[in-house]
Amino acid sequence: MKKLILATSVSLFSLSGWAAELPENLNWQTNWDAPKIGSPDAKRGGTLRTHLQSFPQTLRTVGPDSNSGLRSYFLDEMPSLVKRHPDTLAWIPDLANEWAYGDDNKTIYFKLNPEATWSDGEPMTADDFVFMLQFYRSKDIVAPWYNDYYTNTIASVEKIDDHTVAISTATEKNQEELMYTLGSLVPRPAHFYANPRKDENQDGIADDYVRRYNFKVEPTVGPYELGRVQKGRRLTFNHVDDWWGYTNPYYQNRYNVERIRMRVIRDNDIAMKHFEKGNLDVFDLVLPDIWHEKTQSEPYKKGYITKFWGYNEVPVGAGGLWMNSAMPMLDDINVRKGILYATDFDGMIEKITRGDYSRKPHAMGFGHGEYDNDGATPPPFDPKKAIRYFEQAGFDQVGADGIRVNDKGERLSFAITYGYQQHTPRIAYLKEQAKQAGLEFTINLVDGSSAFKYVLEKKHQLAFLNMGTSEIPAYWEYFHSDNANKTQTNNHSNYSSPALDKLIMAYKSEFDTAKKYQLSHQIRAKISEASVIVPGYMVPYVRQGFWRYVQIPDNAMTKRTENMVTSGRVMGFGTFWIDEEMKDATEEAMEDDKAFEPVTIIDDRYKL
Repeated sequence: MKKLILATSVSLFSLSGWAAELPENLNWQTNWDAPKIGSPDAKRGGTLRTHLQSFPQTLRTVGPDSNSGLRSYFLDEMPSLVKRHPDTLAWIPDLANEWAYGDDNKTIYFKLNPEATWSDGEPMTADDFVFMLQFYRSKDIVAPWYNDYYTNTIASVEKIDDHTVAISTATEKNQEELMYTLGSLVPRPAHFYANPRKDENQDGIADDYVRRYNFKVEPTVGPYELGRVQKGRRLTFNHVDDWWGYTNPYYQNRYNVERIRMRVIRDNDIAMKHFEKGNLDVFDLVLPDIWHEKTQSEPYKKGYITKFWGYNEVPVGAGGLWMNSAMPMLDDINVRKGILYATDFDGMIEKITRGDYSRKPHAMGFGHGEYDNDGATPPPFDPKKAIRYFEQAGFDQVGADGIRVNDKGERLSFAITYGYQQHTPRIAYLKEQAKQAGLEFTINLVDGSSAFKYVLEKKHQLAFLNMGTSEIPAYWEYFHSDNANKTQTNNHSNYSSPALDKLIMAYKSEFDTAKKYQLSHQIRAKISEASVIVPGYMVPYVRQGFWRYVQIPDNAMTKRTENMVTSGRVMGFGTFWIDEEMKDATEEAMEDDKAFEPVTIIDDRYKL
């Protein structure tokens, strides 16, 4: 018999089978009429070979060091209760087949797909959503953001029966935001974490969760489970046998390859050579110098490799150059404002990225509709204006090396932390331009996932970093005082203010959509005034190369496509497939030095 776990001050139902009652006269809804996502031409089978630039710090999806690496494979892109259709943006069934709104503006009832199972064969049930809340509220996961969100935003998860749950928010929300908040929830496998030691806390989560599960493979409801892992070198994802997802028409003809093999190749140039030799099947061509200059070799000219460029309408998250306001000198707003005008992102976009990228209008991102439709524009590069601010901060002298100093002899010098070698030319450009204002940027390249760990530990002065986002922008994690001056939070600027706290909390609880838009505008204005992030760039498209036997549907892009073919960063929608006959023909052609017609596909239907 399973032990009953009681949670204080929350409405939780245990794994013992207790159930809430289903209200009468609910209006159950579903949506099986949206266009299907996969192609009927898709073929099952084959192995996709791709690469990672650094091995993940952990296989956990929460807790220290988890917010990078392969997180999207394990959590962010996993099936949730419902999903947005990637083109119509209407809600469609995912783990839940039907849903109904309660009359309290807080609750949605979900009927789960009874066919859904975990990759280890255990059925996925309402208990796994009950456990999800218990899991995220536990202090043992060492994840303050999750502790807060799943306490102060998600109020309760109640089991009606094995395949019906009622989930509620803490505050009233309009239907669209309510579904956005609750429909995106992903279960956790209760059976995987069951039976903790007797000496552990009564929340059901192991006291040593962080260490115990650092490299344990959690069962998944997604199409691929992690198989062989060679730490620091490579790992393999295997397709889940008889995956339940194919009972959902929106998953049919998707996730077609049997295996995804990833090897760690830290140097991008070396990885590209492996790709062009046929050792990798896909390679990201987002970087302008790669697309425009380095794709003129024989494999492209002979049609062995397809070049693909597709535009999307994916919301863009916060980012650019984050300033750690807890660091000396950066606690002076005049220094920060000077940095805003001494950082030449516009020139970097034009000179280094060939104008392919676009400037973010605001530090908190773009593409959230009315939430960020406030007419914001990024600060221009203006060395003279930067100098005026630096002088107000006391840096009114110029050293022999051209860098400003104050009367204490402190140099106006800050290190920029970043994680990828290919970004070095961009940082170098910013460094050279900043000298015009007497500002020195030094370069602090930290390997991949280690760079984000470095920033989470708040060791940085400046961080060259872009964050993900969703359709409704989040502000609490980035700017509320609860997350300032703490490690393992996303307040990378360590900035907060009582006025901003008040606006953020009002924004989180606001029911009226129009008022929420206005609060968003006010928050963005306050963030601009704080001058803690130099708005960076955005890349509103997908650019990849893949061998000709990696096939994609006609008109393959959707508004929400972030990767056409699975790479080491994002799993994507899995609409591609491998044509084994074409692969054999391609290998024969290479042996015979036979060429095909070169192929470059440009899908600009969603170009802004």
